[in-house]
Amino acid sequence: MAHTPASPGSTPARRVLVSGGSGFIGSHLVERLLARGDEVTVVDDLSTGRKRNMPAPSARLRFIEADLHDALQALGKGEVFDQVYHLAAAVGVRLVMDDPIRTIQTNIDQTLAILRFAQGRSPAGGGALTFIASSSEVYGKSDKTPFSEEDDVVYGPTTVTRWSYACTKAIDEYLALAFHRQKSVPTVVVRFFNTVGPRQVGDYGMVLPRFVGAALAGADLEVHGDGEQTRCFCDVRDVADALPRLMESRECWGRVFNVGSDKPISMLDLARRVIDVLGSRSRVAMVPYTDAFPGGFEDLRQRRPDLTRVRRAIGFEPRVALEQTIRDLASWMKDSGSADRGPEARG
Repeated sequence: MAHTPASPGSTPARRVLVSGGSGFIGSHLVERLLARGDEVTVVDDLSTGRKRNMPAPSARLRFIEADLHDALQALGKGEVFDQVYHLAAAVGVRLVMDDPIRTIQTNIDQTLAILRFAQGRSPAGGGALTFIASSSEVYGKSDKTPFSEEDDVVYGPTTVTRWSYACTKAIDEYLALAFHRQKSVPTVVVRFFNTVGPRQVGDYGMVLPRFVGAALAGADLEVHGDGEQTRCFCDVRDVADALPRLMESRECWGRVFNVGSDKPISMLDLARRVIDVLGSRSRVAMVPYTDAFPGGFEDLRQRRPDLTRVRRAIGFEPRVALEQTIRDLASWMKDSGSADRGPEARG
């Protein structure tokens, strides 16, 4: 991508690399980066992302469909970036349970590769400012509430498959903070808490698109366990707006932040909310965990973030109401054809 010269008196366009930029969160982030005038290079192998999520082609957007390792090697030594956002990852409960080897290898290997790439890649010759996407799963099965960034973490035994994902994201964080301290690569780590909204699909176990797809198809909304487990859902547009703001503040470098909503809702109430908002004739079906997942699954009763740190850093507050998110996700699913697969998306 040729660098766009700045007009006299203007701020030069940032050169930004986004891994996983055609994915759910990544594509919303790319839109915001382009809107502020950045030159954006997206790398995505489309294993879980979708090319249709990408903005319209432009002189400031380059899309590379490739494995991340191959793409980073192909970029060559001469390419520099002001900022790097790493969102490529194996995600979703279903994928973690079905293919733990892929999950472990993808999450750790790709994070290490992007951090190594970021060394010496800034236009000034130092490390490029790098964002690493983490997850609330890092907190494990702690019964403390709400979860704060400096809390101890508690994991289950290695025989319970779901904790492998939490461990991979924790290793990603250790790597990011170590590169910040030892290799002069400024990093920002964000733990996402149940980000939801348009472009999210239910194929990998994501609960809200599963519910919305089923409601649109008139199928049962399957609620696992007793349905009293709670989560906090934050619209992807609120999340995507926050990420560049965290990167722009030097006080945020070398730190970990929770980003999400701190308003909990039970899975049973979420299913009822979806049915009500969409005016669906669907019903709720209770499904035991043993029927929904193979051996090695363990759920959490609650997961709520302490947002004190991110509020102090950038004044973050979620603005999009859950009801609006449900409506917008339903509209996107109908427009994209995803709604036609409603019951199938429960997989």
